[in-house]
Amino acid sequence: MSNDTVEQTPLRHTVLADGLLFPEGPLVDRAGNVWCVELRGGALCRISPEGQIERHVVGGAPNGLALDAQGDIWYCDSDHNEIRRFEMATARVHSVVGSVDGHDLDRPNDLAFDAAGNLLFTCPGSSRQEPTGYVCCLSASGVVTVIATELLFPNGLAFTADGTRLYLAETYRTHVSSASWNASSPHALSVQPCFDTPGPIGPDGLAIDRQGRVHACLYSAGVVLIADAGGSVLRSVPVPGGRPTNCAFDPLGRYGLLVTEAAKGTVLSFPDLGPGDAPFLGQRPHASPKFPPSLTVVKPAAK
Repeated sequence: MSNDTVEQTPLRHTVLADGLLFPEGPLVDRAGNVWCVELRGGALCRISPEGQIERHVVGGAPNGLALDAQGDIWYCDSDHNEIRRFEMATARVHSVVGSVDGHDLDRPNDLAFDAAGNLLFTCPGSSRQEPTGYVCCLSASGVVTVIATELLFPNGLAFTADGTRLYLAETYRTHVSSASWNASSPHALSVQPCFDTPGPIGPDGLAIDRQGRVHACLYSAGVVLIADAGGSVLRSVPVPGGRPTNCAFDPLGRYGLLVTEAAKGTVLSFPDLGPGDAPFLGQRPHASPKFPPSLTVVKPAAK
């Protein structure tokens, strides 16, 4: 059976929030709050266990989220071409890095910390037709290098639980690749194809469960495609709304797989998927203060 015709398996789900402006990058913090970005709303959103939503307006085009060891949130800003850090205690935003090899970052998109606190992030730029996208590594000491090039819209990325393998989505090559990774010695990636996906817009965000299974959000197919570590597709889970953007496992076990969906602006919980381990936490390279975002408390999502 090809990946275009794999049988869809509907699963029970819960809507945690709706009406968001192109949500992306879900994660769960230490207190059990769910976070996501509003890519088209210029905001970071916190959804409490009780369903209350706080919007921290940071401007730009925030995308992707990752948590560091101090409990702060890192994200990509593809408008300002920067990696930024949202300081949880003060709600201040810090600019961490905005260039590599003397050039501005090219619309950074998604990010993930490895086991040593190095931050890997994708820069797709405008690489929908020409393979000009790349991946960077920001070391725990604050040095940024390019570690992969000639990619067709590099997008989501995720590490296995032991941190020795990285999976990478190339959206407009319609496949997921993988590469070995040594966190103690960051190096150029030797990216190898793992599995193909339906198109024309292929895989977006990725998440890896405790069994090593890859969960890929397929924006145009409207599903989460699940494959084993070797790339054999196991099943396809339809996402209400039909435009899944990103996904992440709840390491606390309450929500299963969290999926953001753009058409209805929802954050969904699929409790029967998973479990997944907590992602690696980042360290703290130097960062300069930027500006305090505004805070708006909005109506809780309907239960």
